[in-house]
Amino acid sequence: MRTMGGDQVEEAVASAVALLRTATDRDWKAARAGGLEWSCRYTAEHIAGDLIAYAGQLAGRATEAYVPFEITLDGTDDGLDPADNEGVLQVIETTGALLAATLRTTPPEVRAFHPYPFRSAGREGFAAMGVTEVLAHTHDIAEGLGLAYEPPAGLCEDVLTRIFPHVRPGTDPWRTLLWATGRGELPGRAPVTEWRWCNNLVIPAERLTLQGVTPAAATDLAAGGDGGFTWVDGGPFQGTRDAAGMLLKAYEEGVHRPEWGVFALVRREDGRAVGGMGFHGAPDEDGRVEIGYDLAEAARGQGYATEGLRTLSAWALAREEVTSVCATTEPDNTASQAVIARAGFTRVAAEDTEDTAQFAYELRG
Repeated sequence: MRTMGGDQVEEAVASAVALLRTATDRDWKAARAGGLEWSCRYTAEHIAGDLIAYAGQLAGRATEAYVPFEITLDGTDDGLDPADNEGVLQVIETTGALLAATLRTTPPEVRAFHPYPFRSAGREGFAAMGVTEVLAHTHDIAEGLGLAYEPPAGLCEDVLTRIFPHVRPGTDPWRTLLWATGRGELPGRAPVTEWRWCNNLVIPAERLTLQGVTPAAATDLAAGGDGGFTWVDGGPFQGTRDAAGMLLKAYEEGVHRPEWGVFALVRREDGRAVGGMGFHGAPDEDGRVEIGYDLAEAARGQGYATEGLRTLSAWALAREEVTSVCATTEPDNTASQAVIARAGFTRVAAEDTEDTAQFAYELRG
């Protein structure tokens, strides 16, 4: 699986700087940056500020708020004149290099504060946010200076499949990203006037963390890969791959809601994924949401499924739109029935399907 990290940040910065360096003789302060209220100069400084801020969040392991610092640009050697346009680009290159280095040295389990939408992001999330800032604001500056800008399609797809899981993919990743950030039009889609990216949700448990599976990870899992996770022997189990395929289908149809998607159960002690757990979709009109799970055989019999089910069910029942969490299992799957019972579910009925009758369970808040 192609990871999202320092290489992508460096690629985005190099592409942006190469273009903007062709126009350093222009007056960036006088030119407005595309549809923004900012000047091209201020927008370039903003790129540098975001890159160093993201590096600071990860390096400082900030968990409750932004690290309270900001970047300012010094003047030239005589201390009187502000840095010129070339100087700004050098700062963007430097802050990009600092973020890239931080990403490469940050363990995958580290989460740091970012407000949207679940108040944290991992290294892939910060990489994707950094790349988005570079691509979107380079577009703004290029538009203001009359330059043509076309970043690598792979970078755009990397961003979309990690922090825009709610956006239906299009045939042109760059045009889709511009549309998703309120900077362009796509046939058949209403203009975007307000937008936020969406980092994956991570829910802590006692021995596990439940880590939301992004469309990028789901694509790899459904194709037989590891989804970017380090698995225990024999993992992932087929049910996790099937669930990833369902997530991917919802994403491609534009109906995926990431908080009601699939989670990898990751063991805290060694960072290894032991199974998958998730919802069959968003809550229905009656507030019912169905949950399913599986474990790699090497991780069974140790209480991981029960712990994960209790945690994810409690998270769901804390949402206003949820009245009950449901689960089904086959009559001969006594191990799964024991897990469901230990998690506090009550058997309500046998549920007929096209193939067989299943036992149905429910948990209410």
